[in-house]
Amino acid sequence: MSNTFRALGELRPYVLLDGITARAVNGERMTMAVVDLDPGLVMPEHHHENEQLGFIITGSLTFHIGEEVRELGPGDTYSIPSHVPHHVVVGPDGCTVLDVFAPVRADWESAKRLAPSPGRWP
Repeated sequence: MSNTFRALGELRPYVLLDGITARAVNGERMTMAVVDLDPGLVMPEHHHENEQLGFIITGSLTFHIGEEVRELGPGDTYSIPSHVPHHVVVGPDGCTVLDVFAPVRADWESAKRLAPSPGRWP
């Protein structure tokens, strides 16, 4: 099967943390992922080499990036430079985001994978 075109429901989700799954497409130099976060989830502070850009598709979360804090909802964007600490608190309805990382999130290859299944969106 070609990897040029894939439906999100055909991708095997990565379990990044309990309550966070990501359906990712990797290119040569970047990763694009649709990430589902469970309601009320608190993602611990972390940082990574990868630059991260994203936007909220559905739901809400409070994003802490460096010293800045912002409540975000559908259509809101964020930009996280390489190695900047960040964490999120997910709203009561959960949240789905689109994240783009450069370089590729090679560290995700060691994460548990689930069988292909539709996510919360579309």
